[in-house]
Amino acid sequence: MVSAAPLVKQPVPEPVGEQRVVLRSLTWQDYLTVRQSLSCDRNTRLTYSEGTLEITIPLEIHEFSAWLIGRFIYILVSELGMEIKTMGSTTLDREALNRSSEPDAAYYIQNQPLVAGRDVDLENDPPPDLIVEVDITHTDFDKLRLYAAMGVPEFWRYNGEAWRIYQLQGSAYGEVEQSPTFSQVPKTKLYEFLATARMSEMRADRELREWVKSLAE
Repeated sequence: MVSAAPLVKQPVPEPVGEQRVVLRSLTWQDYLTVRQSLSCDRNTRLTYSEGTLEITIPLEIHEFSAWLIGRFIYILVSELGMEIKTMGSTTLDREALNRSSEPDAAYYIQNQPLVAGRDVDLENDPPPDLIVEVDITHTDFDKLRLYAAMGVPEFWRYNGEAWRIYQLQGSAYGEVEQSPTFSQVPKTKLYEFLATARMSEMRADRELREWVKSLAE
């Protein structure tokens, strides 16, 4: 009788949410040249800060997570009677700061009345009130420093497991447990929404709306 070989437990591969390329020692003009050389319908995100350019290609888990977080924000704004201007991954150029970014999402909420009905001019308008970045795969890019320099009041970061909320305090971010924009919403609600949405997006939508409405009861 031939005995069976023992089963070897295979390591579970870590999820890959992005592919990244980093270029260094670029001037602002070099960065613009690289950006202009890329296809107009490119599926990439560019982040540039003081000579370093990161080119990110988002994969399925990244895009799905980013879309769900955007949906989460939209439902909260809608049900709480707030206003919003959604910027998506619009390029946020700040040449004077030698920085530029294409985040997963950017929103004007508190300052929506200032930019409603027209294009935003970051040289004269305030930065977005809230920026969201999904980074499933490790990045060496210091996005806290980047968005603090741009003066973004609130920054959300999600790595596929943990949702971190940062509030601008002076010239740097401090991590906080609740969103300053949605102070009545505990962190658990996003985790619940994401977990439900992976199985049923419509059920996640209904349950979140019902929960927000219950706050007024």
